[in-house]
Amino acid sequence: MKRKAPPPSEDAAPDILEFVRSRLGFEPDARQIGVLESTSKRGILNCTRQWGKSTVSAAMAVYRAYAQPGSLVVVASPTERQSAEFVRKAAGMVRKVGIKPRGDGDNSISLMFPNGSRIVGLPGTEGTVRGFSAVSLMLIDEASRVEDEMYKALRPMLAVGGGDLWLMSTPYGKQGFFYETWAHGGEDWLRVSVAATECARIPASFLEEERRTMGLQWFQQEYLCEFVDGGGSVFGRDLVESAMDDDVEPLPGY
Repeated sequence: MKRKAPPPSEDAAPDILEFVRSRLGFEPDARQIGVLESTSKRGILNCTRQWGKSTVSAAMAVYRAYAQPGSLVVVASPTERQSAEFVRKAAGMVRKVGIKPRGDGDNSISLMFPNGSRIVGLPGTEGTVRGFSAVSLMLIDEASRVEDEMYKALRPMLAVGGGDLWLMSTPYGKQGFFYETWAHGGEDWLRVSVAATECARIPASFLEEERRTMGLQWFQQEYLCEFVDGGGSVFGRDLVESAMDDDVEPLPGY
């Protein structure tokens, strides 16, 4: 006799899309839905200002902590103030699910959940972020402005728990780990790019004003998600990379 499957537990967490809609009151657009529903272990968001990178990633953080008891979510940013702002956004979402935000008692920028999960915001210096392990989800906000040394100090936290890693930012020239990951990170990374011209929430008239006011190079970087050379080098990054040839043998003595 075939047994019936047991009914779902009343305490079972909803899927993430239902969670953000019904619990957080956030209606994501089509591109944001793709990010929220992604099962990729590694993701990079190269998206325009005001697309909602922080909102989407904060929703990811809250859902992970809510749905997976005892999980640790860490958020890194260029500065402690930016990490605190991210956790403050997450705290507002936590209130919407009926949880009173409180710290974990150990970290000044943190949220503790009744199920033992935590969201911890990290300061922006490499020497003060070590000590965390078995991280379930790591989010690096404004990643193009985070130092490479910081990134190298953060990655080992994912080793034990096999955690997920997401980078979110607008470009900041062809430099640093954010650019290298986008350009050369390989197939392990889900890459999502959304220019301001693809975001219906940003009026075309505003973008035209920004283009005139800020100049083309800055506009391309901030709103069109383009990695623009800063102009400090004689040769552009693309030209240098195109001249590289791994098959050429070095001269004797070099």
